[in-house]
Amino acid sequence: MTRDAVVIGAGIVGAACAAELAAQGMRVDVLDAAGIGGGATAAGMGHIVVMNDSPAELALSAYSRELWLALAPSLRAADAFARCGTLWVAADDEEFDAARTLQSAFAGGGVRAQLLDAAALRECEPSLATPMAGGLLVQDDAIVYAPRAAQWLLEHSLGHQNITVRRECEATALTKGNVRLADGELVSADLIVVANGLAAQRLLPGLPIVPKKGHLLIADRYPGYLHHQVLELGYIKSAHQTQGASVAFNAQPRPTGQVLLGSSRQFDTLDPVVEWSVLARMVQRAARYLPALPSMNAIRAWTGFRAASPDGLPVIGPAGDEWPGVWVAAGHEGLGVTTSLATAKLLAAQVFGTRAAIDAAPYRVDRFAVEYGHGA
Repeated sequence: MTRDAVVIGAGIVGAACAAELAAQGMRVDVLDAAGIGGGATAAGMGHIVVMNDSPAELALSAYSRELWLALAPSLRAADAFARCGTLWVAADDEEFDAARTLQSAFAGGGVRAQLLDAAALRECEPSLATPMAGGLLVQDDAIVYAPRAAQWLLEHSLGHQNITVRRECEATALTKGNVRLADGELVSADLIVVANGLAAQRLLPGLPIVPKKGHLLIADRYPGYLHHQVLELGYIKSAHQTQGASVAFNAQPRPTGQVLLGSSRQFDTLDPVVEWSVLARMVQRAARYLPALPSMNAIRAWTGFRAASPDGLPVIGPAGDEWPGVWVAAGHEGLGVTTSLATAKLLAAQVFGTRAAIDAAPYRVDRFAVEYGHGA
């Protein structure tokens, strides 16, 4: 039976796209080589945070955060949604100036953020080292347990009865109106959405995304130790480094009382092994901000791979003239959870020809028309 749509990938982005299409009446098959919420979704921190590396990133992340806040009352306790806020920490006067600039940019995008001096920062997050110059509190940022949230989108969202999830179905090729699976089966659909992260390149050769390896470390339960997601103001610069290996301080309180620590970025590797030298750098960096952290009991470390585009923005929209009926939702790098709901809205607006809440043009693949057309 031909379905209205096939979504390849059951991570948070694929789940959001499937849920949105199903809510608008489409019968949707979701195909995944493993299961719901694996891959980058399972490997990430699950933060829902507004970022401002570019106006397009600010628009997409702010819009999507509002969608998450609207969805939150419908989520379950197991989805671990918490509106903990993000605290950007300024270690010195130069970074405090950067906090002021960030606050101004957020205000321009309708995002409320409160500038904190050193005393207010200390009161807000007593575990931080002193002295610090101050910080910026973005009150409405949040966290969620993304694998469970993906499952909720596929099994409990409006229109979920129109969704069929097929696990252990690896998509290996696309033909006109069909997805070929590893066992040779052809799955037919009028609309095909490629939302399987890095694996999208195997289906759409030349799609301009590259892997960024990241490490995460989670500590035992220390209730009350940390109240907000806490990041250094140098995080943005680190996040968009284009070569080598980098670390930046990013710590998050989980609803369980555990402390989740990031983050690292490495290029030119697909080796999933945990590298202890990288973890050591992460802990050393974090200790500058949270002095008690090195004495905590770490219980697990793991790695994952973010799919990154050349300009740091995801690819959302038609795959191009060479791929009629094929759409892309990939390349979200470290903001897949944050921007998943807005990605689904933008994709659906383009599919149905309706007006989107924000301009979809900055995220379309044709912004890379020359390079993509030549398979570069």
